[in-house]
This record gives sequence, C-alpha cells and structure tokens, in this order.
Amino acid sequence: MTEPASYVMDSFALLAYLQDEPVASRIERLLGAAANGKCYLFLSMINLGEILYITERRGGVVKAQDTLALIQQLPIQVLSVEDRTVLAAAHIKANHPISYADSFAVAIAVQENARVITGDPEFHSVETIVQVEWLQISE
Repeated sequence: MTEPASYVMDSFALLAYLQDEPVASRIERLLGAAANGKCYLFLSMINLGEILYITERRGGVVKAQDTLALIQQLPIQVLSVEDRTVLAAAHIKANHPISYADSFAVAIAVQENARVITGDPEFHSVETIVQVEWLQISE
C-alpha cells in the first residue's frame, strides 16, 4: 500500500482559502482528503505566524484570533520549528530568491517528502529542490 501524498501549505495557499479566492476549491479538496486520511497537510509555525500577522494588519487582532482558531480546527499539522529546520531554511534562503518565511515551507517539504502547494511565483526558484503544485486561477 502506498503512503498518502503529503503537502506543505505556504501562506499564499492558506490565505487564498481563508479569503475564498478562486483557487480555494483546490484547498477545500485537499482539506477534505486530509480529513479522510487520504493525504497529509503540513504548515510551518513560521508560515502560521506570517498568516496571522497579515490577517491582523488587514483586519485587526480579533480577526487574527478568529483565523487562528479556524486554522487549529483544520486537518493541518502545524509543525514547530526545530533547529534542523531553521538551518535548512537558512541554507535555502541563502541560495534562492525566496522570502525567509517561504524558505521554511520548502525546508519542511524536503523533510517530509512533500510538495508545496502555492501560487506564489517566488517558488519557481526552488523547483529544482522540491515539487511545487501550482494553484491556478482557473480552478
């Protein structure tokens, strides 16, 4: 029996879902699959922090708190940042034009043998080290 697919969400993907953007349907399908044990979804604590600061800037602290409560109910494993992840993310950031927060999504994808799901064009620079599933507007 094959292991279920694993995905790492970056802030782009989860914010698109939370804001009900056109690509949210793909995230909804992944969440349903994860709830049924058909795939694994991961989110770095660093990317969670990014989502929360963006949400708070746009909608205030109560909106950020509500967003955190919602994310905690989703079938997504939020991964604490271990030393090895920080070191891997630093190496990725040093060698690719990607944001520091996004380098954590890449590092976790490598560690978990997962693909990153995103629509953020910065991830084109890391396609040589990690699989990327691109969220398309036409979804």
